[in-house]
Order: sequence, then structure tokens, then C-alpha cells
Amino acid sequence: MKILISFLPYFLSGAFWVKNSAPPSPLLPIEICDNGIDDDEDGLIDLNDPDCDCPVALPQSLIPNPSFEERTCCPQDRSQLFCATNWIQASEPTTDYLHTCGWMGWPDLPPPLPFPDGNGCVGFRNGRVGNSSGPGGPSVNNPNWKEYAGACLLNPLKAGTAYRFEFWVGFTKAFNSPPTTIVFYGSPDCGNLPFGINNNEFGCPTNGPGWVELGAVPISGALQWKLMEINVTPLQDLYAIAIGPNCNEEAQVTNTYYFFDNLVLADVQQFEFKISATGNPCGSDFALNLPDRDTLQYQWYRNGVALVGETGPSLQGIADEEGEYQVRVLGPNSCRVTPAYKLKIPFFTTFLDTLICFGDAVFFDKTLLDKEGEYVDTLQSYFGCDSIVHLRLQVTQEEADTVYAKIFANETYRLGNRGYKNPGEYDAVFASQNGCDSLVHLVLDFYDIYIPNALSPNGDGVNDVFTIFAGPDIKEVFNLEIYDRWGARVFERNSLTPNDAQMGWDGTHLGKPASLGVYVWQATIIFDDGKKRELTGSVTLLR
Repeated sequence: MKILISFLPYFLSGAFWVKNSAPPSPLLPIEICDNGIDDDEDGLIDLNDPDCDCPVALPQSLIPNPSFEERTCCPQDRSQLFCATNWIQASEPTTDYLHTCGWMGWPDLPPPLPFPDGNGCVGFRNGRVGNSSGPGGPSVNNPNWKEYAGACLLNPLKAGTAYRFEFWVGFTKAFNSPPTTIVFYGSPDCGNLPFGINNNEFGCPTNGPGWVELGAVPISGALQWKLMEINVTPLQDLYAIAIGPNCNEEAQVTNTYYFFDNLVLADVQQFEFKISATGNPCGSDFALNLPDRDTLQYQWYRNGVALVGETGPSLQGIADEEGEYQVRVLGPNSCRVTPAYKLKIPFFTTFLDTLICFGDAVFFDKTLLDKEGEYVDTLQSYFGCDSIVHLRLQVTQEEADTVYAKIFANETYRLGNRGYKNPGEYDAVFASQNGCDSLVHLVLDFYDIYIPNALSPNGDGVNDVFTIFAGPDIKEVFNLEIYDRWGARVFERNSLTPNDAQMGWDGTHLGKPASLGVYVWQATIIFDDGKKRELTGSVTLLR
């Protein structure tokens, strides 16, 4: 609704007075409202002075608490939209309430700061990737994991009336905020909120009864906020709305995430004199704009103080000037001031974890770093805005492992692509799993084991019994078998104790002396590392 205020037919150097108010006394100083000077010396300049009062043409949103500022509690974790007054968690998959008083989002999905309006916003997903959300997350992909916020309107959308839905959408890192489509849904019954109860795969609201799609807009961006607009003329009276992703099942390779703020839904006529922006807020092409009307006079203000000479429908060259911008619009019989456009130069925060090898270094904004620690620097991003980078640098210490190993005299010990046959101590350098050098110190020795190759059971105390003699690296002879040259087994024993001659073979078979000659033996031996090894050999029976 346009607000019209009539004026008396006198303007004095930019001063103006509301009709029916008394003209100023010629003896008192006069506040001129467009020169950036405190003319009446009351400490108030231009629009900040009540003498320059002019109504604000502000669209009144039919959505309650449009900027998520009113709250009943401070969010401490994800899924706490219930803290935002008058907002309803519309879907079973839960949106997230971010507020500067508490929880500010997922560490790996940072919101662009500052928020467009106030201290709160809402974050939402479009699809969910399995096994990537921590404890309690899904074990399989769920492309229908779609998160929506909803509200009952302060007044219904009337059938046949043109409305505009204007809102800010925010993007996190490009990988997690790929291009998608945002959809605005409506329902004739507020009782249809929430929808899809107890069904995480319900998807969009129109998958059930009572909801219609009112409009959609494609979005794309990274680490920024964008002002979006959906125009709609409903075919029936609507009492509730929901906003979120479209109905398409998104086959994602990562968890996607976006943000909402300042959702204004009003009659289109209320948006006529609202400042819009073009270009990048950190670039020279940035400009603020109002509709150009030949019958109107424009005056731009920053923080209520006139920008002298800025009297056109557009304002440029302010990319580095934060503040609240307004335009006073004078018509033949009216005065209006636009709602304030809050220009805050965006900045982005990036957290980096970097691991380097001992002795290496890394460049951080032209500085060579080789010491472990946390570093912060402000860089300029590719679109001109500041980017605050937090670097956590870890330096791996030179790794050194000692390996103790034993082999038999006819064996080779393998370490990487190297082979070692003789006892001794060796140093070898390998690449560890993080790519850094790893030093391995090898201590190699032969097994302390003796197995005789001759048996002479003649009672002289020398080689009277065949058994296995060993040091402490042999725990047990699990099995020992001896065969004659025709393959007949002449001896077998399990669980022999090394060095115990009483448990070995005394050169007999079935209680009688065995024939002289060569016999073959095989043994299963348990070593001190717990492993079993098979050994074979021959022994000659002598008398």
C-alpha cells in the first residue's frame, strides 16, 4: 500500500514540513534535510532529525517473524527451529536454526557472514549422503531427505491477488551448495503443517494432499547471500506456506546445504519503492537502485545523512562504504522514505588443516611456515571481499621404527623392496602413509635352532637321540614325524619340548633297532612370535 502525505507548497533549501504543522519561526535555525549539515544545531542531521520526518514505505510481511529474530530459546545444536517464534518444522527431516546467541551451524558448512537481516537464519539440506553425517546419520543415501520450514500466515493470501515473495538465500562452499531450485508452497489449511510425519523419505509437501506449488526460482552461488523473488497469484485463499527444495530426487555425492533469511511476503504494490542491488558488494560495479520515475525527486542517505549530489534513481561507487542506505522520494503531493538497505561488506571464514613433513614448509599469504601452530590471516577473495583464513598447521616428526626379525640361514628377509640374508643392523627409509619419510631400523638375526643330521644310538652319550635343540625363540615342537626311504613312518610325537632328549627318536621302530640308512623328518614348530613353521630335513642312522 502506498503511503501519501500532502505537503504545503513551500520548500526552503530542501527543508520540508508535514501539512498542518506550524511553519518554523524565522528566528530559529532551520534543518535543511538534504545537505548533510546539522543546520539547527540540535545534534541531529537530516533524516535523523524529527524535523525531517517522512513515512517509511515498508512492505509488511504476511509471514510472522520473517527474519527469525524473535525466539523463545537460543539454539544450542542442529534441528532447533522450535526456538524461532511462530516457525514450524514443516518436514520430518529437520531444518537448522542458526543464531549469533548460540549455535552457528556445522563447522564444515559455514554460513556467509553477516546475515542479511539481524542475527538469525535457517539452514536446510536437499538430499543426504549416507555415512557422512556422524553418529546417528543415515547408512545409505536418501535423495528424498528434503528439509522445509513452514509458517501459518498472519493474514491469508487472497485468491486472484498478486503477491511477491522476496527472500535471501545463502550458500556455503560451492561443493556443498550446487545449483538447485527453491520452491514456494502454499496450503489452504494451517493444519497441514507439518507434513510427512515419521517419514524421512516423504520428500516435498505436494507428495501428500493439501499443498500446491506457488512458484520456484533457480539458485546458484558460493559463500554469499543473494536476494531472490517469486511472484504469485493464488487460485484459492491460502493460510500456510512452506519453503525449501524442489521435488526432484537429487543424486548427490556430498551433503548439500543452503540458508534462508528475511522472508517477506506481501502485496506487490508494497515493494514498489524498495532498494535493490546490482553487482558484487565488493566490486566497482556495485550499485543500489530504485525505479526511475520522471515525476519524482530522489535524495540518497547513508545512516540518515544526505549524500549531497546523489539525486538520481541509482547510487554507485559505495562498495567499501558500509551502512544503512535510504532514499527520500518526493512527489507532487507526497513524501516517502524507502526501507533501509543494510550494506555490510561480506567476509568469509575458511578453516584449513594442513599436514607437512618434518623439514618441509608451506606458504601462507607469502609467508613460509615450518613450525606447528595456528595461524590467521585476512586475504582477498577472487570477487574482492575479505576472506579470513584460519590455518592449523601440523608438522610430522621424523618417524623411526625398530623392527626385530629372525630368519633361517637359507632364507631372505624382505623389507619393502629390499632383501636381507645376513644377521646385522640395517637402516632403511620409506614413505609413510602421509607421504613423509619414515626411517626403519632393522635388527636381523638367525633363529637359535640346531637339528642334527646324524643319529648313533650306541650309548656313548653323543647323538644317542634325535630331537630338536633350540634357544628361547622356539616355544614348542608341535609335531615331529620321521619316515624311512620307502615312506613308512617310523616315529611320530606331538607337543615336544625342545632340548628334551627323552622325547626324541632313539633309532628304534616297533621296539626293535631300525635299519641303518637315511631317514626323512618333518616338523611343525611354534616360534616365539606365535606363528607355526614347517621344517623338513634328513638324518642318517648310524651304529
